[in-house]
Amino acid sequence: MLDVMVHASGEHVVCRPVGDLDSYTVGPFREALSQVEPDANLLVDLSAVPFLDSTGLGALIGCVHRIREGGGRMVVCAAKANVARLLQMTGFDRLVVMTRTFEEAADALSGDDLPEGDKETVGA
Repeated sequence: MLDVMVHASGEHVVCRPVGDLDSYTVGPFREALSQVEPDANLLVDLSAVPFLDSTGLGALIGCVHRIREGGGRMVVCAAKANVARLLQMTGFDRLVVMTRTFEEAADALSGDDLPEGDKETVGA
């Protein structure tokens, strides 16, 4: 089972899934992401996701495209080492800024621009 919490926090929206994010549980995550306005500054906190498969990755990628098209920005933070490795191996870390901590992610969203070429990668 997956719980997804979404709430406004200052100038950004936080989405925090709790539990495995896979083909059996991705529905509530996709639904929560679809409710975020496309022009939002979205912080996805993966600190409580012990496992992520390709369907979870697909939901993240779909959200990246929707947010970018709407003029918003997205940062992912606090992925566990195994989740971070998957995001790195698939190149997801080249699509969005990934940070180790929630605070770093919030700072990145509060900045004037997010770096495109020099993104910090999480994990290990």
